[in-house]
Amino acid sequence: MKYWLTLVQVPESDQLVDLARFAEQVGFYGISVADHLVMPTQISSPYPYTEDGEIFWPLDAPWPDPWVTLGAMGAVTSELRLATNIYLAGLRDPFTAAKAAATAAVLSDNRIVCGVAAGWIAEEYALAGIDFASRGRRLAEHIEVMRKLWTGREIEHHGEFFDIEHAILCPGPSEPIPIWGGGASGPAMRRAARLDGWFGVPMAREQMHPYLDTLKREREDAGLAWEGYEVSISLAEPQTPENTAELDAMGVGSLCVIAPWVPSPWGSTSWYDEKADPGKLDSKKFAMERFAEAVIQKFG
Repeated sequence: MKYWLTLVQVPESDQLVDLARFAEQVGFYGISVADHLVMPTQISSPYPYTEDGEIFWPLDAPWPDPWVTLGAMGAVTSELRLATNIYLAGLRDPFTAAKAAATAAVLSDNRIVCGVAAGWIAEEYALAGIDFASRGRRLAEHIEVMRKLWTGREIEHHGEFFDIEHAILCPGPSEPIPIWGGGASGPAMRRAARLDGWFGVPMAREQMHPYLDTLKREREDAGLAWEGYEVSISLAEPQTPENTAELDAMGVGSLCVIAPWVPSPWGSTSWYDEKADPGKLDSKKFAMERFAEAVIQKFG
């Protein structure tokens, strides 16, 4: 089992590079960062992953650019995989997104995973001047354009949203950048099934079966093999040898560990010192090391 440290939202942006360095030291397979281009100060769109639809972070929480962040993390690590979980690519033009991911891949020796999703905040799309209703179709075409640009050769593309001729983007990555889908809605699952992997939402094992069935069915319908497809989820229950074996048999190859130094709405085990200040780097390292010793070194 591969374990990713997932930084959903960390207020202490100046600690991110140190967290990546330490994550590699204690045995995490990868690290992932989330993304918002701009945060509206008034949001009526319901957050899809809490019962009341409310977000659990303050509106002034920092969201550093994910590709700049991963580039900095890549500079202080040598093996740690670096992922966006997820990147709202559809809020950017494909040239900007493709250039950022390709540069990060080149500088990190191809350790990049580009996790993408359409997003859920209509107000964020409005601020960017991009239609929210067509975001899924725009993202699908955006992915198609990025993959063409990553070849490092002259391309052309004629689609619903982008019309491109005589364009080349360099440097291109020396290996294809894996693209994983995020989200759990029907459209999100169909999109993810046609990509290279899925960053699943937090859930317990018994909740996973319909999602895995959907991914397998969608890949079969698209003429794509299940073998080699990557599935990663955040497990909302304690980690044991038994459920690790069951997850392996189900085709779940990696688990995302959400900031283990703070209580999580999906968490089940306390890895942190309740008396410690979670804002301090040492408190975060304590929780990461405790998780690594109790889980990664035993079940990884």
